[in-house]
Amino acid sequence: TWHLKKIPQIVRERTFSLDSPKFEAKTKLELSSVCGIECQRKLPVPSLSDLKNLLSYETVFENGTRTLTEVNVLGAVLDPAANTTTHRPLRRKRQVYGTDSRFSIYDKRFMTNFPFNTAVKISTGCSGILVSPKHVLTAAHCLHNGKDYVKGSKRLRVGLMKTKSRGNGRKRKGAKRNGVPSFQWTRVKSTHIPKGWFKGVSGDIALDYDYAVLELKRPHKRKYMELGISPTIKMMPGSMIHFSGFDNDRSGQLVYRFCSISDESNDLFYQYCDAEPGSTGSGIYLRLKEPDKKKWKRKIIAVYSGHQWVDINGEQQDYNVAVRITPLKYAQICFWIHGNDGNCTQG
Repeated sequence: TWHLKKIPQIVRERTFSLDSPKFEAKTKLELSSVCGIECQRKLPVPSLSDLKNLLSYETVFENGTRTLTEVNVLGAVLDPAANTTTHRPLRRKRQVYGTDSRFSIYDKRFMTNFPFNTAVKISTGCSGILVSPKHVLTAAHCLHNGKDYVKGSKRLRVGLMKTKSRGNGRKRKGAKRNGVPSFQWTRVKSTHIPKGWFKGVSGDIALDYDYAVLELKRPHKRKYMELGISPTIKMMPGSMIHFSGFDNDRSGQLVYRFCSISDESNDLFYQYCDAEPGSTGSGIYLRLKEPDKKKWKRKIIAVYSGHQWVDINGEQQDYNVAVRITPLKYAQICFWIHGNDGNCTQG
């Protein structure tokens, strides 16, 4: 069952106007020089003032204006054992590990129905997931490289899968063919990125804050995915996670995969789900049976950040990493969606 957790409160303190971004950064779907598993183990637990700084956030609007919102954090529990991880042997791996276990979803009935129709394409080349009638959760590095916003994020758009082409019966350019989805593109009204993602705040890039929320200009009418608090590996049913995205090597296809998690820190999951660039930003979810109900309940518990190379004992090792939705991140994302914390008190 889903364990309810008391959620800290994120409270808006004040908002400042900032200069417009330059939008000159290059999109990098694969990150390097990040704090990996060993580095994570040595990180100190953030203090309350650190958290207020890391969870303050920038908002960029469609017209290019930008604000910084400072927040206060109420009711946060600072866990001294936060960054301890379960030691498991790490294997030297690739983005596709051994046999490729990804599934391309071709069938229209699946593609246009829940949960697969919650996956969206971001115009900078990433994926994302619908988390409200007008909000999308994705990875921060799809929009910002830690120093500046990426070129394509100035006129950011989100593609929702569609399978019908409108018009007078003639196939338009880009219309669906042979089960390949076409996209209905929607402009993005604003984007929120936590300050913890910016290099000036965290020194090196800290993957812990590699998440962002986009607000769409027009709401969609689809069923969206609920947010959940990420449990530890021990509390996960079969420790199985699932996610769908638009991998670059399978152009125009929706690709689904599931796998178990290999290792964890307080903020990250390390796993060997087969994934290629393009699926970055996908919402990772768990499936649980509700007590006394026949249906599955799905909730997003992490954001897929991508394939990482890190130095471990002086040797390069790689893994696929996801940012966990902790109680604090749940509070922040929920606050971005609702504009207040009234709907965010129970995870």
